[in-house]
Parts: sequence; structure tokens; C-alpha cells
Amino acid sequence: MDSIVSVVEKKEFLRGFLQQFELKRRECAWLLNYLMSDDQIMERVHFVEKAAHTPKALIISTKGVDTIPFSFHKQKHITTDAEKAFHDIRLNQTEDIYIELHFSGAKQYPPFLSVLEDNPYVPENLELAEAFQHEAEKLLERSIRSFKRKQLLQAIDEALDKGDESGFHRLVQELEQYQK
Repeated sequence: MDSIVSVVEKKEFLRGFLQQFELKRRECAWLLNYLMSDDQIMERVHFVEKAAHTPKALIISTKGVDTIPFSFHKQKHITTDAEKAFHDIRLNQTEDIYIELHFSGAKQYPPFLSVLEDNPYVPENLELAEAFQHEAEKLLERSIRSFKRKQLLQAIDEALDKGDESGFHRLVQELEQYQK
């Protein structure tokens, strides 16, 4: 992925960010300083939102925000161990690194907004996909309830045919739960 933000701009942003904000874990500052020390790695650094959708992500938080201090995501594996993240970055220097930063006022902080890139891994219509999933779950739930009601009605008919009064009453009570 070709970066639209230069290495110099990314480094300037990170220097200012580290001076202005206190990270929840000091290992994160050490990790960001390591990234800044290597221009080739910095070419592969991208500041994005929703980094967990990317193949390789660092999610870092400052004090004053209610999010986890640090997590490293690679494929489907997640760790909160900054040392493991460091070793992975050092051993795989040709892989892009997507960084999500959580800090107070991020949406109004011009230096951050100037280095923020679009996340190419977030589905275009993530909210729409979540809404579809919710609707599909509701439809499935209604279908299951309808199927269960039909089964109970059939069992009630069979209980009536057999003259099973106690079974009939038990099944009617169960059916009432599905009428709500």
C-alpha cells in the first residue's frame, strides 16, 4: 500500500503526540519510538480507525480515555504483550502496520487528522452489515418461535386425540410462552 502521508509527517506527529499525551503503558512509547527510528518501517505505518479489521494492528491508548491500554492484532491473534508486538514488527519489516490511537480530543486534534488514513480493510458499509446481521438474527428468532409453536400445536392435537388431559394442559402452558 503506497502511503499518502510522508514518513516525515508521521514522525513529526508521533514526536508531538508523545510529548503532549501520556500513554497508559510506557512500553507503548518505547514501541512508537522504535517505529520512528526506522524510516523503512515508518513507510509501512498507517494511522487508521478500526485497526482491528486490518491484518496487523497496534491499538494504543492514552491516560484519560476508557479503552484498553494496548493490544496487538495479527490475523486472528490478539495479545496485550508489547514485547511480542515489537518482535513481530522487527522480524516482519515488510508488513504494513496499522495504528489506532485512543486519546481525548482525537477528532479535533489537527496533527492527528493530518496523518489519519482511510482503513482499506473496514467493510464499506460496516454499519449496514451490522444492521443486516441484527435483522437476520431477529428473523431467525421469529422463525424458530413459529416452528416451535407449530410443533406444540401439533402435539396438543395429538394429546387431544389420545385423551391425554395432563399432557394437553402441560403443552397449552408451554404454548402460552410462545404467544408473548
